[in-house]
Amino acid sequence: MNTREAIRAGVIGHPIAHSKSPLIHNHWIKRYGLSGSYEAIDIAPDDLSKKLPQLFDEGYAGFNVTIPHKEAVMDLCDDVTDVAARIGAVNTLYKDEGRIIGTNTDAFGFMENLNVAIRHFGFSYTLQNGPAVVLGAGGAAKAVVYGLLEEGVPEIILVNRSKEKAEALAKNHPAAIRVAEWDQRSAVLEGANFLVNTTSLGMDGKDALEIDLRAAPENMLVADIVYTPLLTDLLKQARDYDLRIVTGIGMLLHQARPAFEKWFNILPDVDDRLEELVLWGEEGAGLSFYDESGTV
Repeated sequence: MNTREAIRAGVIGHPIAHSKSPLIHNHWIKRYGLSGSYEAIDIAPDDLSKKLPQLFDEGYAGFNVTIPHKEAVMDLCDDVTDVAARIGAVNTLYKDEGRIIGTNTDAFGFMENLNVAIRHFGFSYTLQNGPAVVLGAGGAAKAVVYGLLEEGVPEIILVNRSKEKAEALAKNHPAAIRVAEWDQRSAVLEGANFLVNTTSLGMDGKDALEIDLRAAPENMLVADIVYTPLLTDLLKQARDYDLRIVTGIGMLLHQARPAFEKWFNILPDVDDRLEELVLWGEEGAGLSFYDESGTV
């Protein structure tokens, strides 16, 4: 074990008991022989402004930030990075010369997961070949839209149950984003190159995502950032139409990497054992994100 002073970090949210972040970060702490710990800390929205500074005063090096604090925590930072400002949300906090800095690693995590999957498929596919349909307009959608536009996707078709919220996000990229009505979510798939669900619809305990993929082109790639269940109904339907799919668990793993680096000064890898732990728990063995059809 590294003999340096132990580093403490964690994830804050409400509720937080379901979070897989402690499993991820404590795996890396052990793998790299570091002295430290990572824990889940439940903070109710009304307590955030008081509790967060107290935690930093107690010696924490930083935190991941999850629902419902990603936007509210921005006001508690001494500064935010350019990427966090452009996305409009913070998911990672760290100290720099005593100042609390907020950044966002969600776009990195989403794009890294997507590009790893595309490389694994071993077939010709590029995100720049056509429009991307993004379902949702919340904090996750902001990061996904940012990542896709940085990657050179030519057009985003944004579809959200609240059209006003989608229009507010589209104002940040008026030349690249077209807003469509929620009841057009199936129709806009015609001619699309990519589809991603950034909403909580389809998650365990949430309402179903009702969408019809019959209009989807045969080369369209389908992704879901929901990872409980791993294979959502959206992804199952996509597989029924022989479309390539990308699950959401890889985004969770890859967004954690630059956050870990901020606190522990090591950029960790996503190794097979971590995949097994997050997907299948301590009993998982010999299992992977990738099945025989090349899905992720």
